[in-house]
Amino acid sequence: MELLAYVNGEFLPESDAKVSVFDHGLLYGDGIFEGIRAYNGRVFRLDDHLRRLFDSAKAIHMEIPHSVDEMRDLILELCRRNEIEDGYIRPVVTRGKGDLGLDPRKVKGGPTVVIIARPFEVLYGDKYEEGLELITSTYRRVPSQSVSPNIKSLNYLNQILARVEANIHDADEALLLDIQGYVSEASADNFFVVRDEILTTPPTVSILQGVTRQTVLEIAVELGYKARERFFTLYDVYGADEAFITGTAAEIAPVVRVDDRVVGDGKPGRITKQITARYRDLVRSTGTPIYEKA
Repeated sequence: MELLAYVNGEFLPESDAKVSVFDHGLLYGDGIFEGIRAYNGRVFRLDDHLRRLFDSAKAIHMEIPHSVDEMRDLILELCRRNEIEDGYIRPVVTRGKGDLGLDPRKVKGGPTVVIIARPFEVLYGDKYEEGLELITSTYRRVPSQSVSPNIKSLNYLNQILARVEANIHDADEALLLDIQGYVSEASADNFFVVRDEILTTPPTVSILQGVTRQTVLEIAVELGYKARERFFTLYDVYGADEAFITGTAAEIAPVVRVDDRVVGDGKPGRITKQITARYRDLVRSTGTPIYEKA
């Protein structure tokens, strides 16, 4: 059975799901998106993702042509039609079909809304047991004075260039610094270090407000660990007892080497494992039901 995708009011076979070559999401990256996960017939933190989607739309002065409730219903309906139990969901909203000029006033007919929902299991395979290797990118994260990192936009070229560097160095991910030289985030994930049983992650002024990141902060407190948001440098990364990345697709992935320096003892850390275990329990037991049986 071919999977379906939602495009501007229609549920279409993926092979027929198309947008115009004049869509400003394609031409200029003028749009927003979310990455959402479903586990065991439930969509994890769906309302948090929808809130961020609508906040991003407001920030770029774009009105989504559906209410929050309508978007929730469309996502769940697509999941049902695609028989999703464990999957990845991608709602995308672009400025819409326009002209070759970048002026948003050239768009006629309103935004384009696309939703994709596909089966998905794990991103890094055995790396969750072995740990990831990161390199620090030579590219700096776009500063908040230029574009807020909390707008989850379609323009990921900054992060893609960092990921290209990781690929060149045969690393699993790239770590970006902000314009002042503080640690920001990975190319597609938030970043944590652990030292003396204290979790530290950069403040959201220079990073995306990750839904998984927020979940980890809550889990850390639940497990009795101190968690804080503050600026730190590569010096703190190299001297960390543990490190890990967080993201919707990546979930929680341990980091054991950064810039050819071993983190801790070179193995996934004890606290990272505890948080990961609690996270896996949480995502498989909570969330918005897709089906009545969930």
